[in-house]
Amino acid sequence: MSERKDEKIQDIDIKDLENLLKEGNKEKISEFLEEKYSKKLDIYKDYKREVATLIPIRGMVVFPGNTVHFDVGREKSLAALESAMKNDKLIFLVSQFNPAIEEPTKDDLELSGTVSRVKQVLKLQNGVVRVLVEGIYKGELDQFLRIEPYYEALIAIPEEKYDDLDEVKAIARVLRKLFVRYVKDVKVPVDDVSSIRLISFEDIQKYTYLVASKLITLPHMQSSILNKKSLKERIELLIELLEDELKIIKLEKSIAKKTNEKMEKHQKEYYLKQQIRVIQEELGDKEDIITEIEKYRDKIKELKLPNHVADKLNSEIKKLEKVDSLSGEGANIRTYIDTVFKVPWKKSSKDNYNLEKVKDILEKSHYGLEDVKERILEYVAVRKLNNGLKGPIICLVGPPGVGKTSIASSIAASMNRKFVRMSLGGVKDEAEIRGHRRTYVGAIPGRVISSMLDVGVVNPVFLLDEIDKMGSDYKGDPASAMLEVLDPEQNKTFKDHYLELEYDLSKVFFITTANTLDTIPRPLRDRMEIIEVSGYTDIEKKAIAREYLVSKQAQEHGIKKDALKITDDALKLIVSDYTRESGVRNLQRQIAKVCRKTAVKFAEDENLKIIIEGKDVVDYLGPSIFKYKEGGLKDKVGVVMGLAWTQYGGDTLPVEVAIMKGTGKLELTGKLGDVMKESAKIAYSYVRANSDKYGIDEEFYKKYDIHIHAPEGAVPKDGPSAGVTMVTAIVSALSKNPVRGDIAMTGEVTLTGNVLAIGGVKEKSLSAYRAGIKTIILPEENRKDIDKVPEYIRQDINFVFAEKVDVVLNTALRGELNDN
Repeated sequence: MSERKDEKIQDIDIKDLENLLKEGNKEKISEFLEEKYSKKLDIYKDYKREVATLIPIRGMVVFPGNTVHFDVGREKSLAALESAMKNDKLIFLVSQFNPAIEEPTKDDLELSGTVSRVKQVLKLQNGVVRVLVEGIYKGELDQFLRIEPYYEALIAIPEEKYDDLDEVKAIARVLRKLFVRYVKDVKVPVDDVSSIRLISFEDIQKYTYLVASKLITLPHMQSSILNKKSLKERIELLIELLEDELKIIKLEKSIAKKTNEKMEKHQKEYYLKQQIRVIQEELGDKEDIITEIEKYRDKIKELKLPNHVADKLNSEIKKLEKVDSLSGEGANIRTYIDTVFKVPWKKSSKDNYNLEKVKDILEKSHYGLEDVKERILEYVAVRKLNNGLKGPIICLVGPPGVGKTSIASSIAASMNRKFVRMSLGGVKDEAEIRGHRRTYVGAIPGRVISSMLDVGVVNPVFLLDEIDKMGSDYKGDPASAMLEVLDPEQNKTFKDHYLELEYDLSKVFFITTANTLDTIPRPLRDRMEIIEVSGYTDIEKKAIAREYLVSKQAQEHGIKKDALKITDDALKLIVSDYTRESGVRNLQRQIAKVCRKTAVKFAEDENLKIIIEGKDVVDYLGPSIFKYKEGGLKDKVGVVMGLAWTQYGGDTLPVEVAIMKGTGKLELTGKLGDVMKESAKIAYSYVRANSDKYGIDEEFYKKYDIHIHAPEGAVPKDGPSAGVTMVTAIVSALSKNPVRGDIAMTGEVTLTGNVLAIGGVKEKSLSAYRAGIKTIILPEENRKDIDKVPEYIRQDINFVFAEKVDVVLNTALRGELNDN
């Protein structure tokens, strides 16, 4: 019954209907329903009918003759229960198909339910009521009469009659025999199963429901039993289910018996083998052990292992001769010997020394990264001239998504070397690097040696990913263990705790990656050659998308070559309005999103040719995520646009200063780090020491409280480069002199007003360009870094270089300073 129809019958006169039901005149009942409520008696027109309070139940079925309890929590069900208790009425319990539905309609309920008597009600916490009910007889839902404030329904009471009771008794006895077998096999706690006498129709029906409640646990299967029209059909279905269950039980017992027999057989075999071994030792028959040891010794000669490795293996083989080959110690020695044999001691791959080929592979796989490519070409050239050159140890530092990890695999491909990657993110145990000592149960080599085992050569390109994210705890410091791996003077004799042998890592080409150098210990940083991989400009991103990402994503999404074209205007819009990262990972996601949406169209017509232009981007990606301002930035007092560099690239960092009457307190907010807090204190002290110079009341530190805030308070901020920003903001706030809205600055400040150099000039300039900034103030020492800034940014932005804070203030403030 639909929800709309249910609403029409909410006001039905149930008392009139109950009176007609008492008279038993089915024709009058049918006329009453049809005339007043447009309802007719359905297929149960020959059944006796009752009006009953209905409660939908979830995850269970109540059978006639069964006493069960369940919890009631829904408002309608509580109201129905309360009404039934007040009026001393029976309730009709019917199971719903989907337990998740809170307001079921007739179509959501089973056909059959059970008219039950409430025996006990117990109130629990949270308004839940636990009800104990006894099933009395079966009923079938005809139609809803009311749905508010609780369900009330017209139910049909089927009457079952059989001309041949003997046939029903016969199949009932078959059911009892099978159920008695089931109870014995499964040990179901059912009292007096065999004592129930199946003489009358009522006895058989009661027994059938008992079997159903004990045998079946799934609600939908229980409902299928209750829905059967006749007792004979219910019995036949139960017999079928019992036979299947007994077959499964028999199979389970057979499997368990075979398992026990196998265990006993293995124990017997072990005992006999031990006896045979003792006999062999008494007779001097050690042919099997001797054969195994001879194979090991022949393999040592065959592999031409280094002397120190061969000596160690021979020592282990002697131990193996003396111990019981079936003991745990013998198994450990075998595992160790086999591991040492698998380690690549001399095998290497042949390098590609063709510079043009190396250059071509690197250019095809990655856009930009010129410093990295140049360093690889230098290595290949020198290696070609001096084959004994040790492998370099390069650290690629830059924000996520700029291609640090993927360039490593391209380097391996260009040099014709095998590639292996080891992630160091979250590594805290020194044993991860050096391995576990063999005295520990389950000892294994460290991840360095395990990686060499996997790659099988002594000269792979070995990527140590995320070296800046290593930690340390009570188990040791893995960063210190990495010193031996990455020190060119030590890694020739790297010693793994499990192998207990020196291993030469000097031929390995190590590449490490990091987002920042700050968290890498200085001794470890000193072992590596640092190459900074800066973020991409919008122009570079567009080129990467056009040359690499579009074709790659189209191929991954099953789009035919040349079937999809994204124009330069569209790519430019995607880069500027939908990404704001230093790398291209998010750009790749946006292009993948475009490909997914076009894939739907290609799936309908494979011969399509789709060209996406700038005006189409919104249709595929939705409204712009980012909108960069293009000028029009307002001048404000006490608000200065700073520039920051994080491990995720450059970003703008506004600093706000508020002046309030007070006692000279300095308040700092915005989740500032220790270094940044110190910069704020230095800026405050500098302004206080030079207040007369800038026309500021010398007693301001007694009269006013100063509050310095960096917006986006949930984002951690640290570093000294906001020093000049804070000085400018404080001077502006105290002198009421507005700061130019189109200017940004960065630089460390000292107590004497000197402006010191900072890092990340390119990234900071790029973030300022995106924000519509027209002038950037940089420390004088950073003049040399301007060449790294893209030409189109240098043409659009005026760079001002400052050695002293005065230059910064004269450039940034609109009004003239009262410089005495």
